[in-house]
Amino acid sequence: MTKIRRLLIANRGEIAARIIRSAREMDILTVAVYSDADLGASYVQQADRAVRLPGNSAAETYLRADKIIEAARRTGCDAVHPGYGFLSENADFATACADAGLVFVGPPAQAIAAMGSKIAAKELMAAAGVPVLPGVTVGNDAALQPNLAERTEAEVGYPVLVKAAYGGGGRGMRVVHDVSELLEAVNGARREAKSAFGDGTVFLEHYVESPRHIEVQIFGDEHGNVVHLFERECSIQRRYQKIIEEAPSSAVSESLRAELCDAAVAAAKAIGYVGAGTVEFVMGADGRFFFLEVNTRLQVEHPVTEMITGLDLVRLQLQVAEGERLPDEVSAASINGHAIEVRLYAEDVAAGFLPATGTVRRFDVPQLPGLRVDTGIAAGSEIGLHYDPMLAKVIAHGASRDDARRTLARALNDTRLHGVESNRELLIGILREDEFAAGDIDTGYLTRHAPAQLAASVRDPQLIELHCIAVALAGQAGRREQAAVLGTLPSGWRNVPSAPQRVVLSTDGRDVDVSYRFDGAELRAEVDGQALDSLRLHAARPDRVDLEVDGIRHVIDIDATADVVYVHSGLGCSVVTEVPRFPEPGSNDAPGSLLAPMPGTVVRVAVEPGASVSAGTVIVVLEAMKMEHTLKAPHAGIVSEVHAETGKTVDIGQVLAVIEEQSVIEEQL
Repeated sequence: MTKIRRLLIANRGEIAARIIRSAREMDILTVAVYSDADLGASYVQQADRAVRLPGNSAAETYLRADKIIEAARRTGCDAVHPGYGFLSENADFATACADAGLVFVGPPAQAIAAMGSKIAAKELMAAAGVPVLPGVTVGNDAALQPNLAERTEAEVGYPVLVKAAYGGGGRGMRVVHDVSELLEAVNGARREAKSAFGDGTVFLEHYVESPRHIEVQIFGDEHGNVVHLFERECSIQRRYQKIIEEAPSSAVSESLRAELCDAAVAAAKAIGYVGAGTVEFVMGADGRFFFLEVNTRLQVEHPVTEMITGLDLVRLQLQVAEGERLPDEVSAASINGHAIEVRLYAEDVAAGFLPATGTVRRFDVPQLPGLRVDTGIAAGSEIGLHYDPMLAKVIAHGASRDDARRTLARALNDTRLHGVESNRELLIGILREDEFAAGDIDTGYLTRHAPAQLAASVRDPQLIELHCIAVALAGQAGRREQAAVLGTLPSGWRNVPSAPQRVVLSTDGRDVDVSYRFDGAELRAEVDGQALDSLRLHAARPDRVDLEVDGIRHVIDIDATADVVYVHSGLGCSVVTEVPRFPEPGSNDAPGSLLAPMPGTVVRVAVEPGASVSAGTVIVVLEAMKMEHTLKAPHAGIVSEVHAETGKTVDIGQVLAVIEEQSVIEEQL
């Protein structure tokens, strides 16, 4: 057996921190690698040593096998753990590690190669008797098959799912409902797959609408032992990426569990699987399931399996990599309770899940029984546009599904995440929604339930007015604390009653006019001209306001920075900024300007100046955080200017093109 004494982790963020934790418990020294963008990342400081990979993009750093192996050699490592994503399912990387005398903490290269192509994997599974869906392959070459549309309709049938042949995580995935959408979807998927995995091959298969996404955790050792560790439900997805996972699935009976798990073990044995892996299935309402893919790596959602079995899957990976047999507790594992995991992403839900960037000012999750947080961020972390926007995973375990659900909802409700937009409120909204609570879910859940409405449902209707008055009162309390003289008098005090104090605040996409005045101990206040009834101010500090409105008392926490205020109360959370009394002159952007909704890289410019476009015409395609975002014409007109250039990076709000509206052109004529 080979003993691992020093381990290089070929990954970043929360999974790097997760691997470091288990390795440290086994007295294995760890070496982290980091890009320039990850210079200040917390996982870098947690490792025993760290090696810089010059550059920012994944292609320059975490996807460079040569740089990673050189870093392992320089630091005297025995083994490399690839985590998930990046090079974790790259057979060539596994082979290169072996050639360099390094233990690859994962399956053999031939198993990765067998499953690395979803096309070859489907053929292998079909030969093994596992149900699969029919499909058509589109190669990595530049030219599309001339009969692609005909073949798709005849052999697959609409709707069609376009998927990257290599890699996972929803990259390069599109749903096509008719032939008019096929070409754009295939080309977009190929670009995205090429960027994320280095290979633009995609395949098309029939899309089962609103199924459940069920996967089975498998584990094998070098001695021929292969076991399953039950199933996980991963049906709550946005953009074909999982955001909530749980184990076990509430839709799987004991008999169905046996079928799924037996199929997964058979699939693993067919490819000589070693280490941790996942066999994924799509399951219809009738309980029939079809093979999707084998993920030859640890999954993002592995903590829910750990919490219902009590096993440390990373520790097991390292033990198997050292040549040990799977311990008896693995083959004898049983389901204990229920676990649910949510993925906390940096994204703007209301804007269609656009990735968000910024500096994390604060990240605190309350410590509750049965709660676990896996994260790679802390206060001060920079969230850029180069990598996946996942900030953390929050996982709850309980005796029942409802126990876990309630614990997780409360933990997220009380979480303080400042400095970057996130999907926190959406996750709370889902966890508290009736269908989810009843386990009535499928991959179409976020089609039936508008994400923006779910996120808004966790906010009380009075939130804006009460939070805004609280921010105004906290501000005046702070100013009085700093007053050099007469600090006991309220701000705005006059011998003769005068106009009230007034401030304009911006929150939730709107400006709010707040006015207030103290008449002795009595407080009078208006929000947007509407008086608040029966006000009583119990206390006001710069960081907390205790305010009673119409007989109902609210304690509102205020966390103010130089340019923004974060507000938390039992009503929900909000972010507030003060509108300057004397604002800068307005924007000089020309009418019809198409602005970048986020920082990103231009991967395609679809029009030229002078082109006539209709509403919905593709203008520019941006890539940010490994996903493509298509920007379309908001109205019919003429493209008068194009400022976007393929390969160039753009900032949020930057003008990409100007489209003169058709009605304006007609008026000028």
